[in-house]
Amino acid sequence: MAWWGPSPSRMSSCSLQPPPQEAPRSHHAPIIGQQAEQCYTSTFSRPAWRESEAVQKYENGGNSVDSLSERTTLPGNTETEKLQQNKDTVFFRDGVRRVDFVLSYVEDKDGEKKQERRRAFEANLEKEGLELETEDKSDAKDQRTYFLKIHAPWNVLATYADVLKIKVPFKTSDVPHGQDVPLEWLSHPFRLPEHIMRPQPDYFTYPFDKTKTDFFLINDKDTFFPPSTRNRIVYYILARCPYYKEGLKERDKTGIKRLLSNGTYTAAFPLHDCRYWKRARNAECESERYNLYQHWARFLIFYKEQPLNLIRKYYGEKIGIYFAWLGFYTEMLFFAAVMGVICFTYGLLSYEENVSSKEICNADIGGSIVMCPLCDKKCPFWKLNSTCLSSWQSHLFDNEGTVFFAIFMGIWVTLFLEFWKRRQARLEYEWDLVDFEEEQQQLQMRPEFEIQCTNKRLNKITQEMEPYLPATSKCARFCLSTATVIFWVSLIVACIIGVIAYRLAVYAAFASIIKDPLRKIQLVGRFITPQLATSVTASCINFVIIMILNFFYERVAIWITDMEIPKTHLEYENRLTMKMFLFQFVNYYSSCFYVAFFKGKFVGSPGDYTYMFGRWSNLRNEECDPGGCLIELTTQLVIVMSGKQLWGNIQEALLPLMRNWWSSRKGRRHPENHYSRWEQDHALLNFTQLGLFYEYLEMVVQFGFITLFVASFPLAPLLALFNNILEIRVDAWKFTTQFKRPVASKARNIGAWQEILNAVAILSVVTNAFIMAFTSDMIPRMVFLYAYGENETMIGYVNNSLSMYKISQIHEDNMPEERDDWFGNSTTTCRYRDYRYPPGHNNEYSHTMQFWHILAAKMAFIIIMEHVVFVVKFLVAWMIPDVPTGVKARFKRERYLIQEYLHNYEVERLKLQLSASFITEPQSGMSLLTDKHEMVSECL
Repeated sequence: MAWWGPSPSRMSSCSLQPPPQEAPRSHHAPIIGQQAEQCYTSTFSRPAWRESEAVQKYENGGNSVDSLSERTTLPGNTETEKLQQNKDTVFFRDGVRRVDFVLSYVEDKDGEKKQERRRAFEANLEKEGLELETEDKSDAKDQRTYFLKIHAPWNVLATYADVLKIKVPFKTSDVPHGQDVPLEWLSHPFRLPEHIMRPQPDYFTYPFDKTKTDFFLINDKDTFFPPSTRNRIVYYILARCPYYKEGLKERDKTGIKRLLSNGTYTAAFPLHDCRYWKRARNAECESERYNLYQHWARFLIFYKEQPLNLIRKYYGEKIGIYFAWLGFYTEMLFFAAVMGVICFTYGLLSYEENVSSKEICNADIGGSIVMCPLCDKKCPFWKLNSTCLSSWQSHLFDNEGTVFFAIFMGIWVTLFLEFWKRRQARLEYEWDLVDFEEEQQQLQMRPEFEIQCTNKRLNKITQEMEPYLPATSKCARFCLSTATVIFWVSLIVACIIGVIAYRLAVYAAFASIIKDPLRKIQLVGRFITPQLATSVTASCINFVIIMILNFFYERVAIWITDMEIPKTHLEYENRLTMKMFLFQFVNYYSSCFYVAFFKGKFVGSPGDYTYMFGRWSNLRNEECDPGGCLIELTTQLVIVMSGKQLWGNIQEALLPLMRNWWSSRKGRRHPENHYSRWEQDHALLNFTQLGLFYEYLEMVVQFGFITLFVASFPLAPLLALFNNILEIRVDAWKFTTQFKRPVASKARNIGAWQEILNAVAILSVVTNAFIMAFTSDMIPRMVFLYAYGENETMIGYVNNSLSMYKISQIHEDNMPEERDDWFGNSTTTCRYRDYRYPPGHNNEYSHTMQFWHILAAKMAFIIIMEHVVFVVKFLVAWMIPDVPTGVKARFKRERYLIQEYLHNYEVERLKLQLSASFITEPQSGMSLLTDKHEMVSECL
C-alpha cells in the first residue's frame, strides 16, 4: 500500500493540456536531436538551438520539418517572449513538458574539450530518449552560466520504471487505516491538517510492467509518475550515460559524477516546485515546498507533529525515514528527560539530609582534618572543609536516585529500540517498502565500481559477465585502509594522553595560584577548586582537539572508503559508517572513559605514589576530590556534549545561511519573472550523497552521551531533548530553504546505524554499572551505612573513608615547598582517600578489611545490576513483537487482494486474446473451438 503522486482519477491542474496530436511526440525526439546537432555544429557558436526546438516542435504538432531560417528566428518571436514572461516555473518554454533535471555549466579556458564532452554526453542522452532544452548564458543574471533542462517523456519513464521495478498504483485501497484512539482530542493541538498529513490518496501498488499499462491506473501519463520518481529515473540515466563518441568505448568516460568532478558541468539537480515563502502562481497547483515550510520548517510550530508522508513524497523514502527516526527518538527522550529531572529534583530535596557534606563543611569536623598534598612541591597541605561546595554539588548527581535512574535508562534504551522497530515496520507498510528488495535499489552496482574494475567474470546466478575486484587488490586496499584507521585512532589516543599530561602539569599551577593568599582571587578561590579549574580547562582543550581531528578524519575516511572501491551503494555507506563511528567513538568518549574509570584509581599512597611516565616525569597521577570523581565526569560530559551540540547547530544553521546569502545576493533584487526557478535553485547548496550520513552520525554520538555516561548526569536527556527539538526544525529549514532538492532515493530502514545503536545500548549497561560502582561513592556509603555506621546512620562516614599518614614519613620530593605554620603545630598526620591501616598498626598502610568488603560489594553490584537489566531488556524485547499484529494482518489482506486482482486481470486479458483470435482466425473445425474453451476453463 502506498500514497501515490497526484491522483490518477483526475488530470493535473499544474500543467497546460497538450494538443491532441502531442501523444506520440516522444517518437520524434531522436530525429529532432540529429537535425538540431547538425544545426549546432554548422551554424551556432553557442547551444541556443535547443531553446527553440521545443517551441518549434509543439507549434508544428510534433513535426520538425521547418527550415533552418525559421528556427533561428524563433528566439525573437513574440509568442515565445510571452511564454518567457514568468521564468519561475518548472516547465519547458512550451508550458507542457516538466523539467525533471537541470545541468549547469560555464565556458572557460578549457572550453573546447569540455564542449566536446558535453556534445557527446547530450547526444547520448537524446539517444536514451530524454528531451533537452538549453537556457543561454545571456538570459542568466550572471551572464556566464548555461542551464540544460532535461525532460523524460513517457516512453523513457515507463522503460526505466520497469527496469527499476518501481511500484505504481493499480487499485484504490479498501484497507482501513485503523481505529480511533481513546482521548484522541487531547492530541489535536499537536496535529497538522489532514491534507498535509496525508497529501496522497491510498492505493494498492504493484511493480510497473511496461507490457501491462492497462493494468495500472493511468489516466494522465504526464502526472502518473510523481516528480520524486521522475528525478530518480533521470538521475539513474545520467549516472550511467557515457560521454565518449560512438565507436570509441572508454569505460572511464561515464556518468554525470565524473563530468561534475572534471568541471564539464558545474551542478546537476532536480528543481524545487516553487519558492518556499509563497505558493506557485497557479493557485490550483500543489506547492509542496511551501507546505513543508509552513507546516514543518518553522521553529514556532516545534510542538507540532512532522508531515512525514509529505516529506516522503517530496524528498523520497530515505530522507523520510531519517526524520521519522529523529522524531521518534525525540519523543522517547521526553520520558527519559522527565525521569532525569525527577532524579535531579530528588538530589535537591535531599540536600539538607546529606550528612557527609555537612560533616565536610563543619568547622569542627572538616575544618580540623588536614589533607595530604595532592601534587609534589607546589601543592600545600589543605583542610577538608575547603571542598565544601564541591561536596554539595556532587550530591546533586551522586545520590540514591542515580542508581534507579541508571537502571531505568538501561530499560529505556531497550524500549526505544524495540518500539522503533514497530514504528519502522508500520512505515514500511504505509510507504510500500515491505517487498522492497535491496538488490533493486541499494545493491545496484556503483558506477565507480563498474568504471574502475576492468576485470570481468561470469555471474553464476545471472550467467552474465560482470566486473569484479581481484582478491589481491582487495586485500592490499583493505590492509592500507586498516593501517590508516589504526594510525588515526592511535593519534587520538596520543592526544588524550597529552591532555592527561596537561591535567597533571597544570594542577600544581592552579593549586599554587588559587591558594596563594597574596593574590586577589580569594573570592573566586572559594568557589573554584584546583580540581575544578583543571577539569574545566582540560575539557575545553580536549573539545578543541576533538573538533580539529574530526575535521581532518572525515576527509580521510571518505578517501580510504573510495580507495576500497565498494561494489554497491549499501556496502559503501556501511563501510564509511563503521569507520566514522569507530573514530568518533574514540574521539568523543575517550576523555570521559578516562575520568570515569582511570582517574583516581591508580594513585598509590603518600609513601608510594604512582607516576604517569615513571618518577622521573614528576607527573603524579591525579586524585579524586573527597566528594568523588563523579562531579568531574559530569563536568567533562556537559562541556563536550553541550559544546558539540552548540557547534553543530552553528554549522548547520549559520554557515548554509551565510553561503547562500553570498551566492544569491545578486538575484534577490530581481522579481521572480526575471529570476528563473533553475537560477534560484542553482544558488543553493548541494545536498551531497553523505548529507544524511552526517545527520545520523551527530544523533548517534549524542545517543552515546546520554546512555553510556548518563549515571553521572541525569539531566543529559533533557539537554538532548532541547537540542533535538531545535535539530528537527533546523534540519527541516535547511532542506526546505538552503539546499537544492536532493534526488529521491529509497530505504526501508536506518541501515547500519541500527546495529550501532544496539551495540551502544548493550555497552551502556556495562558502563553505567561500572560508573555507579567505581566512580560514584554510592557503594562505599551503603557499606558504611549497613555494616559500619552507628545505628545505621551516615554519621562518621567522612572520617571513616579517610586514612592517616605520618607527615614525617612523607618523602621530601612529595612535600610542599612553602609550609604553613598551622599544619606543623596542629597535627603530625595528614589524611587521604583510601581504606588503609593507620601508622603504628601491625599492618601499617596496608588495606583494611573494609576495603575488601567494599570491593566485593562493588563487584556484586555490577553483576546484579547487569543481570537484572539484561534480563529485563531481553524479556521486553521478547514480549514486544517487531511488527505490530495489525500491520501483519493488513499486509496479508493487501497481498491477498493484489493476487486476486492480478489473477482476474490476467484471465480477462486471456479471454480478450482468445476472443480476438476466435473472430479473426478461420475456423478449421470443432476441435479448435473445444481446445480454446478448455484453455479458458483451465485459467478460470
